[in-house]
Amino acid sequence: MRVRCFEDLVVWQKSRDLSVDIYRVTSQGAFSRDHALRDQIRRAAVSVMSNIAEGFGRYSRAEFRQFLSVARGSVSEVRCQLYLARELTYIENQDHDRLHELCLEIARMLAALRASIDRS
Repeated sequence: MRVRCFEDLVVWQKSRDLSVDIYRVTSQGAFSRDHALRDQIRRAAVSVMSNIAEGFGRYSRAEFRQFLSVARGSVSEVRCQLYLARELTYIENQDHDRLHELCLEIARMLAALRASIDRS
């Protein structure tokens, strides 16, 4: 399959899923009342998908690579904030583990995509 738009990228689709899941878990209980952490983790999650899309729309591979690096940094930020949310008992362990694993998968996919851009 040929990638024609950023929506065709599986890594973008998974990052969209991450954003939706983050919005869902941060809309409940004590997490919804911690406005600073709630807003920060939401921004970081949305940043992942947004940077993939923006980089895809750029004119050069070098710019796309840079945006993928920013997206990878944002996914690490989400992981960090998930640890804090778990420690504060804002999320259940199973939610933390599921979201953390999704973050790791996205990070691996971003690294692989960046490497494929380097090779081409």
